[in-house]
Amino acid sequence: MPLHIVLLEPEIPNNTGNIGRLSLATGATLHLIKPFGFELDDKRVKRAGLDYWKYVDLVIYDSADAFFEVHADKPMAFLSSHGSTSYWDIPYTDDLFLIFGKESVGLPKALLETHREQLYKIPIHSTHIRSINLANAVSVVVYEGLRQLGSEK
Repeated sequence: MPLHIVLLEPEIPNNTGNIGRLSLATGATLHLIKPFGFELDDKRVKRAGLDYWKYVDLVIYDSADAFFEVHADKPMAFLSSHGSTSYWDIPYTDDLFLIFGKESVGLPKALLETHREQLYKIPIHSTHIRSINLANAVSVVVYEGLRQLGSEK
């Protein structure tokens, strides 16, 4: 009952490395959509993922169009600070694709508009920040999904 973590144009290598390690720990598949703000062989990606990176179930796409063409019929949840529904209310299912935008600007406006019904947020209780770190956001959402799906080892 794996989940799928999708990073749309990730920019920070340390985040991607940490998320790769998280995906391995949780049994999730990691989908990375180009362009990246770094090279995958960047030492910061490898350092954050430690020696686990080679075991990550990783799929890379040349563009968002290529990703959505392959997975158009799959269940998806889009995470954004622009969402109005909490990630607690995501209808977690096996093989759910959790879509996260790039660190600097989040998801593109076009995706926000076309997937409004599948848009979720992580509550933030301070007006002094716009969002939480991407690796932290992915962790929160993935482990909530595992909790709701009853996945314990």
